[in-house]
Parts: sequence; structure tokens; C-alpha cells
Amino acid sequence: MLRRPAPLALWAPLALLALAASPARPANVKDIAEIVGVRENQLMGVGLVVGLNGSGDSSPFLAQALSNALKRLGMNIGADQARAKNAALVYVTATLPPFAQPGSKIDITVSSVGDARSLLGGTLLQTPLTGPDGKVYAVGQGPLMVGGFNFGGDAAGAQRNHPTVGRVPGGAMVERLVPMAMLGERDDLTIHLRERSFLTAERLALKISEVLPLSARAIDGATVKVLVPQDVIRSGKLVGLIAKIGELEIEPDVTARVVINERTGTIVAGERVRIARVAISHGNLTITVAESPEVSQPEPFSQGQTAEVPRTDVTVGEEKSVMRVIDPTVTVSDLAQALNALGVSPRDLVSIFQALKAAGALQAELVVL
Repeated sequence: MLRRPAPLALWAPLALLALAASPARPANVKDIAEIVGVRENQLMGVGLVVGLNGSGDSSPFLAQALSNALKRLGMNIGADQARAKNAALVYVTATLPPFAQPGSKIDITVSSVGDARSLLGGTLLQTPLTGPDGKVYAVGQGPLMVGGFNFGGDAAGAQRNHPTVGRVPGGAMVERLVPMAMLGERDDLTIHLRERSFLTAERLALKISEVLPLSARAIDGATVKVLVPQDVIRSGKLVGLIAKIGELEIEPDVTARVVINERTGTIVAGERVRIARVAISHGNLTITVAESPEVSQPEPFSQGQTAEVPRTDVTVGEEKSVMRVIDPTVTVSDLAQALNALGVSPRDLVSIFQALKAAGALQAELVVL
């Protein structure tokens, strides 16, 4: 039943979000790779948001944090007295980009820790942001931007989006520079591919050696090392060399891959996905359970008691299905039409692709999110 595979080109099933990959085109090295040693760093801190309209925390750790903050300002107030409905304890996170200089500003994300209903209208107090080494690299502060709300009373309420998470654009000021080591011990530059591929790594090494007077070699499917001449280092032209490498164009290898999100029923198939000739039959099994309890009354003047007797009705239904043969020359668009002819839903397609992979008919990597 399974014969030679065929390429899948387009993907357009009904009621299904899908993306189709076009034929591989040349890409700039800077868009598919990065320099080892040049990286972002994650920062985190714990702070207080004030100015909330009665939607703050009622948790005990907020009272302790508020008491500590007031003590730093010279006000000696115990945790049992530091209670405010207009404040919330929050986690503050940020990403420190490479080469960020002291005085530059970065965005921060503020997330509620306790039971605050909303951070709308709040202001983040000065919060130190530390790295994994415990050192302070930035300090955040400012009014929050919240893309939602939560209003309500005793009997009803309304909520839109996620009001317990907000952002402060440019809300953190960088206080410490993180040094970046672009060159290795042997004065070599290491380039790391974001998508691992031996073919792409070899193409990159050949391109660098061909266009630039440099010695480049592929170490593995994700790493290319470039030996930097001493005159380039001494003359301070390393940045210009990296810029030239980043502007080089190569044709990256595209992995045949199908990505499935079972929670949303989303399927994304690349243009190099192949299937073999296969027969598909898919049917839905529906089980309905209904509870209809009855009341049992005893005879008059008897010693019996009124009791509830459970009654359960179970109905099992299975839709009729037909076997359809998918030809090996099928495109993704034709495959979608064939599957839609079976009357399958997007979530059924998720199961079908998993079955195709198990049967060996799907010649591609299957990624389930």
C-alpha cells in the first residue's frame, strides 16, 4: 500500500489555520544564525504596584513586602498594620539585550503574584532587577499599560483579556554593562545556526571561504568556526567583518516538518513534507450518558422510606465512514480536499496526521505542541 513519497506543496483545509512554505530562497546569514558570545540575558525582580482602585492583594506576603518598603523610607510599620487594597505584589521580568549600555532603557513585564483582580491604573515602584548571578543590572519603575480590565460587584462582573499582567515600555534603566566575548581562545569566531542542518552549515562555511579571505569550517550541524586574521583584530575591524558575514546570502536547508497544536486544532505543514500512497478511513464515535433519577415511594403505612433510584441511559453512536485512497502525487491542497470530503474536522485532521506518521506514510518530522 505504501509506495514512493510525494512532495506536499500547499495547505488549505477548511476551518484550519495553516501556513505553506514557499520554495527555499537565499537568506542573509544574520537572519538564520547568531554569533556565539553575543546573547541576551534574563532579569527578574520582586516589586510593588500601587495606585490600584481597590483591586489589589489581600495576601499576607503583600503586607510584609509593604512593611519592608515603608521601613526603607524611614517608616516603622509592622506587617500586621501594613494593609492596603490599592497595592499588589508583583514579579518584574525583563530581557537585557546585548551591548546595552548603562543609561539605556528596556521594556519590563509586570505580573501579579497574589489575588489581585487587576493591575489597571497601577504604578510600579522602584524595583531592582537582578541576573542569575544576583547582581543588579537594571532598575524598573513607572506606570503600567494593561490591555484588559476586571470590574464587578456582588452579583455580576465583566473581564476582558488578562488584567493581572502589564508592561512598562522603557520602564527599566540599565545600570550595569554585560561584557560580550565574541572571539574564542584561538581568535576564532563561532557562528551558531538557529535551525540545525549539516547541509546549511557546510554551505555557510564554503560561502565564507569563497567570498571573504577567511578560513571557515563546519564543526557540526549547527556550528561554523571562522579564523579571524590578526591584522583584523589589531586594526579594530572585527565589527565590520561580522557585518560582512551577516550580509552573505546562502540557501538554507528546509526540514520537512508538520507542526500540530492539539489544543487549538492547528496544523502547519512545510512544502517539503512527503506522503506515500495510503488509504484513509476515519469515523467518529459518540457516547452520550444521561442521568434521569427516579423517586421510589413506599406503600402506605409500611416501614419503607422514600428513596432516589438512579437511572442511567447510555447511547453509543458511530458515524459511517468510507475508505479513501490518497495518491502519492497529491499536493497538500488536494489532500485537504480529500480529507474534507470525509467530513473531518480540524481536530480529526490532528488524529489523521498522527496515524499517518505511525503508519510510516508521513515522510516528515511530526511536532506536537
